[in-house]
Amino acid sequence: MFVTAIAPRAIAAAALLAATLGAVPAAADGSRIWIEQFGRDNAIASDVSGRANRLTVHQDGRGLTAFTTQDGHRNRMVVGQVGVRNKATSTQRGRCNISGIAQFGARNVADVDQRGRCNAIGVIQGGRGNETTAVQRGHGNVAVIVQN
Repeated sequence: MFVTAIAPRAIAAAALLAATLGAVPAAADGSRIWIEQFGRDNAIASDVSGRANRLTVHQDGRGLTAFTTQDGHRNRMVVGQVGVRNKATSTQRGRCNISGIAQFGARNVADVDQRGRCNAIGVIQGGRGNETTAVQRGHGNVAVIVQN
């Protein structure tokens, strides 16, 4: 009887937790977020705004997606993906934000968009059939893309 009374609450709590893990905002200055995902067809969306926030995403599997947005000043973001057909999208608006994307595997996609000034993005892709698109608006922005 104890198990049947607890089971509905546990299922509801797990559903709520799963629903909130997909979107992670950080609006306070100096926030730190670390996210790891393993498996297939998982996604993470994160919007970091403010100053001096840090976001680290590690995904290992197939068909994984990471959407990250940085608004503000001196934010740092890193996405690491290992596997096949993964996608990382990074948007930066503001000043002096740094974004890094590393993808290892096959048929991975990285899309980066910088608006503002003094922003930097580095993309490293190792494997076959990988693709990167970079758009920069503003001045003093830097993008480094390495594909092997």
